[in-house]
Amino acid sequence: MSIDPTSISSLNSKDRLCPMEYHRNIGIAAHIDAGKTTTTERILFYTGKVHKIGEVHDGTAVTDWMAQERERGITITAAAITAQWITQKGPYAGIKHKINIIDTPGHVDFTAEVERSLRVLDGAVAVFCAVAGVQPQSETVWRQMDKYKVPRIAFINKMDRTGADFFGAVEDIRKKLGGNAMPLYLPIGAEENFSGLIDLVTMKAHIYTKSDATGSQFSEEDIPEEFIEQARGYREKLLEEIAAFDDVLAAKYLEGEEISEDEFRLGIRAATLARAFIGVIPGTAFKNKGVQKLLNAVIDFLPSPLDVPPAVGLNSEEERIEVKSDDHAKAAGLVFKLWTDPFVGKLVFFRLYSGTLSKGTAMYNPRTRKTERISRLLVIAADRREDVDMVFAGDICAVVGTKDIRTGDTLCDKSRDVILEPPSFPDPVISMSVEPNTKGDQEKLSSALQRLAEEDPTFQIKSDTETGQTIISGMGELHLDIIRDRLLREFKVAAEVGRPQIAYRETILQPAAGVGKFVRQSGGRGQYGHAEIKIEPNEKGKGYEFVNEIVGGVIPKEFIKPTEEGIREAMQNGTVAGFPVVDARVRLVFGSFHEVDSSEMAFRMAGIFAMRDAMKKADPILLEPIMGVEVETPEEYQGDVVGDLNRRRGVIQSIESKGPIVRIVANVPLETMFGYATDVRSLSKGRASYTMSPSHFDQVPASNLERIVESSTRAVART
Repeated sequence: MSIDPTSISSLNSKDRLCPMEYHRNIGIAAHIDAGKTTTTERILFYTGKVHKIGEVHDGTAVTDWMAQERERGITITAAAITAQWITQKGPYAGIKHKINIIDTPGHVDFTAEVERSLRVLDGAVAVFCAVAGVQPQSETVWRQMDKYKVPRIAFINKMDRTGADFFGAVEDIRKKLGGNAMPLYLPIGAEENFSGLIDLVTMKAHIYTKSDATGSQFSEEDIPEEFIEQARGYREKLLEEIAAFDDVLAAKYLEGEEISEDEFRLGIRAATLARAFIGVIPGTAFKNKGVQKLLNAVIDFLPSPLDVPPAVGLNSEEERIEVKSDDHAKAAGLVFKLWTDPFVGKLVFFRLYSGTLSKGTAMYNPRTRKTERISRLLVIAADRREDVDMVFAGDICAVVGTKDIRTGDTLCDKSRDVILEPPSFPDPVISMSVEPNTKGDQEKLSSALQRLAEEDPTFQIKSDTETGQTIISGMGELHLDIIRDRLLREFKVAAEVGRPQIAYRETILQPAAGVGKFVRQSGGRGQYGHAEIKIEPNEKGKGYEFVNEIVGGVIPKEFIKPTEEGIREAMQNGTVAGFPVVDARVRLVFGSFHEVDSSEMAFRMAGIFAMRDAMKKADPILLEPIMGVEVETPEEYQGDVVGDLNRRRGVIQSIESKGPIVRIVANVPLETMFGYATDVRSLSKGRASYTMSPSHFDQVPASNLERIVESSTRAVART
């Protein structure tokens, strides 16, 4: 069975070079150091996009194009690139496919890059280390894929490494992530003996030629005798699983009829698109093995824009609207990333969901209610760009010429009434003060910070009105360190940062009532507002909730909203140490007004006073952010690492041995984790590594409370 290129759906425009059915938008996502960028580099080499393999450790990776990425050997910003691939077997054999690839960061500090990329992608490749299996950030990106309902396949990388365990990694996916993962290929050997793969669909072995370092040459052979029984067993399990998603396949399987290779592949595709199955491929990107099979799987099993449900948005009446992938519909797309380019200015990364877009077109932004003229359209290849005249439904591109644009904005045809669902982002967990080294740089610093905040939704800026300081907030020390480095390199602003500040929170333990009255009389018209509230603890993680229980008009409707605004304002500065209040339900139960003197301002002040009064009686407590920390260390340093975590007020959750490596999982207060990267290297002679991600908030111990309150009071008093 093969697919006829002439039978493409009428949803495709005749001007397309690549029909939508042969289009793949995929992301490469995983834990830090699992090999995402190395895998992406091999994809670019095998697809002919580059003619020399780039390496992360040499600073020559195409998708790690920022200076900071090449120096540190990590991915910081999601990089988009387009390649083409032709499979040799299966339903799509001989058809050239267009693949838009986004290589995402693995470090938790840059999780927003993964979030916004997955929002606009149709499929994903989850990369796992064959030695470490599922790691903390693997779980984070998996949850993000689940959130946006992204079909995926898995690539078990680093099969050449000592301790590589393909079947252990597959079982990790099943147990820790709840994914229905099953091998599509089996490895032939492991560690230094990893020499090829067994295709469970064709039941053939692919043996790599030892003399070819690029991995481009391999021979297709019969399965070696010692692997036949294992391959038959896994093929039977795979076939049994896939038959559940295809009635024709199930009937043939139950009746013992022969199932063709193409039928098998289409069954795997159906199960993958249903997000009920994850096909797994072993390989080693660094040693150039398995990546071509991964590319074939991307084509055979991951969705085109036509295979995923339509994008969803709301119209001006807040009714649900579907935006189908159709070249002939009115244009609509989503801005998912902004980037300041030194040559072309502001680049707006854009996924077009329906219609076509030509340069010079005016697109409507429902948020600003203004039109934006698209002066240039670009196809991005990491730090390189190519001008195009038109893009089509399903394309990912960059537009130039827009002015008032934010991440998450919808751009659509003037006559189309829709706002697409934007990506969501976590709140910052760490803050620092920042000031320029010279007074002359103050204006440059302000402008640079605003531009960086436009690019990164998890980077926030605010001015402390009490101290006059500029406070920057982000997802971690590394995040803010990169911001500081970019200020110097890209914007030529040298800045000093203060010690990191913790994003503490406050909450309440007991219900309480509060009364707020604002009365002013100065001879003429006065001010009068009176509100009574009851507050109570809300469920953990539910945040703030307001309930209006006013009856009988004791507070007129027009003053309810100002009262709530006052309550919200008071919650920004709690009574313990002045930090925002979370997880509280506030009920407005009573009040009074004056026919002449009452005003919105008076009731806003009454809301503030009522909230402050209630907070004092509600047993308020201070909460600190707790981080989930995972340390991987050689066994001989386990005692030192555990002892150090205990000294940091850490609570050990689990200790797991994987060969000579020990994985220690702990919950540790963020306050004690500053500088941990240096300390853990020192404890282990540079051999341990760790990851850290926000876990939850917990009550600050009484022994630490007084110090934090004093520190907060001094900060407010400082001028």
